[in-house]
Amino acid sequence: MGLEDAGDLVLHIVLSKIGPESTGRVACVSTRLRVSASEESLWSIFCSRDLNISTPLDPHGDPAPSFKTAYQLWRESFRMYPWNLVKRVTLCWDNLKLWLSLNFPEAKATLRKGATEDDLEEFETLLKVKLPLPTRLLYRFVDGQELSSSNGLDGSLGLIGGYSAYSHEVNVYLLPLKEIIRETKETMRHLGFSNSENLIVVAASVVAGLKIFFLDCTNGKLYTGTSNRQLLPCVPDSLVRSVHDINGDHQSQDALLLWLEEHGRRLQTGTIKICEQENVKSISLFPELPPLCSVAVTNGVQVRASSVFIPEISNLLDQPPAYWYAYSIRMSLMPEGCILNGTHHSSCQLYWRHWVIRADNEVIDKVNGEAVIGKYPLLQAGGEEFVYESCSSLPTTAGSIEGSFTFVPGSLRDPKGSQFEVKVAEFPLELPDYIF
Repeated sequence: MGLEDAGDLVLHIVLSKIGPESTGRVACVSTRLRVSASEESLWSIFCSRDLNISTPLDPHGDPAPSFKTAYQLWRESFRMYPWNLVKRVTLCWDNLKLWLSLNFPEAKATLRKGATEDDLEEFETLLKVKLPLPTRLLYRFVDGQELSSSNGLDGSLGLIGGYSAYSHEVNVYLLPLKEIIRETKETMRHLGFSNSENLIVVAASVVAGLKIFFLDCTNGKLYTGTSNRQLLPCVPDSLVRSVHDINGDHQSQDALLLWLEEHGRRLQTGTIKICEQENVKSISLFPELPPLCSVAVTNGVQVRASSVFIPEISNLLDQPPAYWYAYSIRMSLMPEGCILNGTHHSSCQLYWRHWVIRADNEVIDKVNGEAVIGKYPLLQAGGEEFVYESCSSLPTTAGSIEGSFTFVPGSLRDPKGSQFEVKVAEFPLELPDYIF
């Protein structure tokens, strides 16, 4: 039996399976097949599957008269790019925008309208580079983040997010084309790089100029710098894939796209989350899930701990090298309170800390002292977490920290019993595959 003899339902299912390109060819066979291949329900499936849109919209977000027209407008608008790459970039931005809409609308509001092909060509002319195809497409959809003060920019709305340790604060924004031009020229002049390097600055921290991300337009790879200007890859080389143009010619590689896809995955899975301190929200890069985040509960006191690599203050050329990490400690008292010898206490207060720091499984330091960053946190049953950040360096790429806190039930001024130890489970300090 041929397609001409198939029932409407069977024909609809077959066309939905063979995809829009083959459906377009089938429409040329006969009047009946042309009618079936033009059904809105069929093209709504193609739009949903390829473009993740549930209403007929053109690439600018404006209404289109039909799903078929919407699909055609998208194909025409991006005809110079491999369609599979268009679908991949669409999904990447849709995932990021959805998460931001639900969790951080303030940051979503900073995303700029996509750049035009004319904008990209002017950009390439000014910087004398040729952008990798995946990067061009990323900016066709979103031209980075708006950095103007009119949006109430306070340095905490970076799409990539950040961390802090003492006075060192980082919050990374994806830069718009106009800022890439300015930052690239200033940074290359400051670092003494020449235009022949083909490096452009695509992301940077607005609260700490030390944190900069470079895209190599020659090979499409993404780097960040150390304190002695050594460039470290931000995406594993083994994962970076070649992208081919519509003629099948080898083009470039997709590190920036992989980086944003991985960032979106971490946000969606809850590996990293929104942090709110002193009524300021930001994306915190400290991991929230095991095995990168350790969790331990002792006598009702919960302690969570994780770390982030700090490339911008690390010096890997020293002997021994210095790999710096920021770490975050989050402690809280469970709703049932502090339980000691069957007695419940509604509060307890930290008095002492003890750390064991390892590099390559060898103990390199032990730390004992009062308080944490000069504070003696008083935990209340069911109350908010007390969060603090600090930092440590290792001479190797892999290590860990574990230890304990000494608490007293009640408070230091009014103790209700004997001191007790609270475990801080071992958490890793490791050079990551992806650097954010």
